[in-house]
Formats: sequence, structure tokens, C-alpha cells
Amino acid sequence: MAIKYKVLPRKNPRDLMAPEKFYAAAIADGDVDLDRLAELISYQCTVTASDCYAVLLSLEHNIIGELGQGRIVKLGRLGNFQVGISSEGKETAADVSSSAIKKSRILFRPGKKLRSMLNELSFRKAG
Repeated sequence: MAIKYKVLPRKNPRDLMAPEKFYAAAIADGDVDLDRLAELISYQCTVTASDCYAVLLSLEHNIIGELGQGRIVKLGRLGNFQVGISSEGKETAADVSSSAIKKSRILFRPGKKLRSMLNELSFRKAG
């Protein structure tokens, strides 16, 4: 199965007078929630869907807790989660305080199998 994409025009933010260029943008083909993942996992093992769902919810809860403590969450072959921050630049190191932090985000570094999957994708223009 191929990843669908559409073509979108975009302006150059550094030169708004430049002509638009066209870029490919991936189109999601539905979504999968925790219920569905639990069901899929249960078909592949002897654990019930409700037990799988409970484990996935517990995983989410614990990832949130560990990230909140500033830890890197390593999920083996799946990849790693970590909190990243963005801050204002200050003139001296002493001027940097928590008030300089403007944004936090969750960083995900995929494992080897997930990264290699990207090299094996095929694409198909939608429409």
C-alpha cells in the first residue's frame, strides 16, 4: 500500500514576493486508536483485547510520569521519548532562568526498524 499525497502551493516566507512553489504533502488515510491497537495485539497473542488496552493505558500513564520527571523513556526497538525545550537567547548565562523557556515539546527518536520503514515507502498521488 502506498502513502497518498497531495500537491500544495506555498510561498517562500523569506521572500513573500517570490512566486509560489508546489510541494508534496502526505495525506493521512484514517487513524488507529488505542482500542484498535489493543484488538490487533490481542489477535497476535493469547492476551485479551481488554488486557492489552489496560497495558497500553498504563504505558501512556507511565511515559507521561517519567517524562514529567525529566527522564528519557527508552522503549527498546520502538524508540525513545524525551522532553525538549526552546528558550529566548540571553546575553549572559546568568540571565537565563526558567522564565526564558518559551516552549516545551516531546521528542521522539524512532528505533532502527521504524527508521528503515521510511526508506521502503512508496507514494501515490491522491485524486
